[in-house]
Amino acid sequence: MDDFDLTKLLDKPRLTIKRERSFDERSLSEMSLSRGLDNLEVAYSPGGRSGLDTPASSTRNSFEPHPMIAEAWDSLRRSLVHFRGQPVGTIAAYDHASEEVLNYDQVFVRDFVPSALAFLMNGEPDIVKNFLLKTLQLQGWEKRIDRFKLGEGAMPASFKVLHDPERKTDTIVADFGESAIGRVAPVDSGFWWIILLRAYTKSTGDLTLAETSDCQKGMRLILTLCLSEGFDTFPTLLCADGCSMIDRRMGIYGYPIEIQALFFMALRCSLAMLKLDSEGKEFVERIMKRLHALSFHMRSYFWIDFQQLNDIYRYKTEEYSHTAVNKFNVIPDSIPDWVFDFMPTRGGYFIGNVSPARMDFRWFALGNCVAILSSLATPEQASAIMDLFEARWEELVGEMPIKICYPAIESHEWRIVTGCDPKNTRWSYHNGGSWPVLLWLLTAACIKTGRPQIARKAIELAESRLLKDGWPEYYDGKNGRYIGKQARKYQTWSIAGYLVAKMMLEDPSHLGMISLEDDRQLKPIIKRSSSWTC
Repeated sequence: MDDFDLTKLLDKPRLTIKRERSFDERSLSEMSLSRGLDNLEVAYSPGGRSGLDTPASSTRNSFEPHPMIAEAWDSLRRSLVHFRGQPVGTIAAYDHASEEVLNYDQVFVRDFVPSALAFLMNGEPDIVKNFLLKTLQLQGWEKRIDRFKLGEGAMPASFKVLHDPERKTDTIVADFGESAIGRVAPVDSGFWWIILLRAYTKSTGDLTLAETSDCQKGMRLILTLCLSEGFDTFPTLLCADGCSMIDRRMGIYGYPIEIQALFFMALRCSLAMLKLDSEGKEFVERIMKRLHALSFHMRSYFWIDFQQLNDIYRYKTEEYSHTAVNKFNVIPDSIPDWVFDFMPTRGGYFIGNVSPARMDFRWFALGNCVAILSSLATPEQASAIMDLFEARWEELVGEMPIKICYPAIESHEWRIVTGCDPKNTRWSYHNGGSWPVLLWLLTAACIKTGRPQIARKAIELAESRLLKDGWPEYYDGKNGRYIGKQARKYQTWSIAGYLVAKMMLEDPSHLGMISLEDDRQLKPIIKRSSSWTC
């Protein structure tokens, strides 16, 4: 690592390839395997604009610069981490008041995404390229935890740069879960890496990075991990608790919505960037088959609205064969009381989890926003999610955007589910806490669904407190009124999330780097079963 130079990965001749349209502007019907993979040509949109129908706002100069913006940029730049003189990421938090550093002085893959988007939107792509290359190199390390070897494609949760002033050397230490609280490897890091690689390509028009053999191999290794066949009968990805942003035990084991939405988005981004050589063609075929199955499964079984809730309420149990209505044998008595009052007549959302005899009806912000941005949600479902935001504003947004999940788990259930985790008490941290970083995802979802007024209202709420409170990691309380009891100050992704939301609202064309258009081919007209609606 000491002798490694980031530029070595790019010391390859650049290819001039004629490209016509970006994948985002093509439907999967054009990629039908029956028409022959040899004729496929995958391309990107040149320049920093998206292929989406989101022209720059005609009032982009009408925004008065908020005094928070300059402060935010200063704080974001203070968080930069350098390796051999090159910026390679941002640390998680720049909190001088905290005595316990833990791993907040490290560069986290998921945490860096909003920072990366902020730099891309500001015309500073080099740090993003450096980060992508450095984490790609770390992926190639042998990963062992207590003599057990992790999958070859696993990306690190975080890494730390160690400076030796005497020897004038820099070294990197990566964490693949062996040092994490709970010792859980991240499932989402690889997905965020693929999504960020596409964002870099869409923003800069630089095709050479994604086309390098190293990036192609990195994507294939990630895909190999998550596309492997086994005993599972569902197209969703089976995961352990603590494998994503919610990195502690919170009862999200199984098939959490956050991972499934990121999985779906990473698959679609990979389709746009994989070369159609002998290895790439095989992965394209596997991705397409998985996308069709995954989109149907999620849109059918994870989606809930007033009508669907009423159907589940009237479920019969112990049904057998392919004609079963209650396919997962969910007992209606297991539906929590709160969901009946929470569900508006208009509106809906993707629930937290679906597995045998279990439906987690909790609402999770990241999974639902990514479902909109990736077009996992149909246009009708995306609109219904926004309707839910408006109908349940006090519960989901309150006084600080936005709740990571709703509602909090309490009392005996909290003891059982979290293992009496003192950080995840009710309405705190991952257990119903309010996270300012999610502001950028909410804003992107609002712009895509044509509801910018929702984002503007949320941003104004954040601007009333974030700076004077010192950019906390999260807020506590049912309405998000209190700074989190263990929240770090100057949390980098709270800062970056605000900047990205602000820049995206000012110039909606930025949405193209993080959003995918709806594809009609992912919406086959298939009935769940012959008796589903009876």
